[in-house]
Amino acid sequence: MAINLRHIEVFRAVMTSGSVSGAARLLHTSQPTVSRELARCEQLLELTLFERGHGRLRPTQQALQLFAEVERSFVGLERIVSSAAAIRQFSGGQLAIACLPVFAQTLLPAACARFLQGLPEVGVDISPQESPWLEEWLAAQRFDLGLIEQDQAPAGCQILPLWQGDELCVMPAWHPLAAKRRLTAQDFADLPFVSLAPSDPYRQQVDAWFAEAGVRRRLQLSTHSAAAVCALVRQGLGVAIVNPLTALAEVGSGLVARPLEASIPFSLRLVLPQFRPASPLPGRFIDYLRHEVAEVGNRLAALLAR
Repeated sequence: MAINLRHIEVFRAVMTSGSVSGAARLLHTSQPTVSRELARCEQLLELTLFERGHGRLRPTQQALQLFAEVERSFVGLERIVSSAAAIRQFSGGQLAIACLPVFAQTLLPAACARFLQGLPEVGVDISPQESPWLEEWLAAQRFDLGLIEQDQAPAGCQILPLWQGDELCVMPAWHPLAAKRRLTAQDFADLPFVSLAPSDPYRQQVDAWFAEAGVRRRLQLSTHSAAAVCALVRQGLGVAIVNPLTALAEVGSGLVARPLEASIPFSLRLVLPQFRPASPLPGRFIDYLRHEVAEVGNRLAALLAR
């Protein structure tokens, strides 16, 4: 007779509960059965797992080493069971979306709320990632839908335009520039300015605009996230130029937004991997996404008309 899973289950139950009686309760069996199976486990493994005395079991060093290995195996098994439960729960399908972090923070939450209201049995997994890793993920056909800014389609993907707006200036509500309806490059001369990271393509466009106008700003702070830029601006550390989605999400919490005299376009594009199994879910989600994009456009228009 070889060792089997039942022997390991009995050993684990004794180690977990601390006694034969406790293990019997965990396994819904009798104490004699647990004692018999535990002894058989020790015999087959050729290990002394417990010291017995005064009606109690004390695990040996060998038992503690073996238990650590058993726990690692059972964690793996529990993950399989959890995955199976997730598959059952999402029996209506699952939608995998990869996008830039800005879209996960600003656009997708409302679109998901609309989508799941009509399809509560569907699961949605959102994976934010920065370029160029995002494009690599999409080219590998790992996702049903992607949201990017650039106009080049990743390999093996179709790209569709979804929306375009203009970068906006954000500033504290008390800032002198808040009195202006539209800002020129000269308005920023010698002002503290919070920038995106130097490698960011929008940072490069903004810098080029100021360079062409011959305007120098006080550049002391930079960060990789537009949301982090706004947090720094909220502390009064400078003004900034960010994408319109983040600006719309951040205004009203001590910040205001103003348009620029020049247009620095911000684009939103859909990516559809061409070699994923066919599913109706991406098309359904895109319908809700287009509705949300139209709402965003309306809210931005209202914001800038104030």
